[in-house]
Amino acid sequence: MSKAFLIFSCALLALMAGALFYAARIPVQNTPPATSQTITPAAMPVESHPTFSLPDENGVVHDFSEWQGKNRILNFWATWCAPCRREIPILKAFQEEQSGNGFQVIGIAVDFPEEVSRYAESAEFNYPILVGQEQAMAVAESSGIQFMALPFTMFVATDGEYLSAYLGELHQEHLDKIVDVMTRLDRAEIDKDGARAELDAL
Repeated sequence: MSKAFLIFSCALLALMAGALFYAARIPVQNTPPATSQTITPAAMPVESHPTFSLPDENGVVHDFSEWQGKNRILNFWATWCAPCRREIPILKAFQEEQSGNGFQVIGIAVDFPEEVSRYAESAEFNYPILVGQEQAMAVAESSGIQFMALPFTMFVATDGEYLSAYLGELHQEHLDKIVDVMTRLDRAEIDKDGARAELDAL
């Protein structure tokens, strides 16, 4: 390698290094991103008197009005949901004890019909089971609460007016309180606002 070529190569490298150093010092003009607007999902409108039709596990369609005149407990569940399955025995006992007192449990499975039908064979429900997916979720969301998890339970008065909802697993103390509140409402010992306040505090 000749001495002249070596000097030329070193000079070229020095020139490139200097150019890079100079370029690194030039402030970069970042174009500010377009102002983004945070979109908050609008609250679901509350359906004061829920209306819907859903099939049972055998495909027979039922309208919610079939149970008009009863205090209705709409329990949303799924076969794959462990807390939902734990609720079923106490809901069956509740239905047996309170059916003569104007209460009606209605199970709404957010699941596939074939799975529900298979599960129902062993569960031996003593209350109606309706089945749906998006349609069932739409019914739950009509409570004004964004449908997030199962189990989920809605409470509807004898005249069909929505009162309140509970997100999570129901226990016997919850059911005892529900009976107390809704019975007092039926007797006009409290008004609907008072019933809602007590049910919201479950």
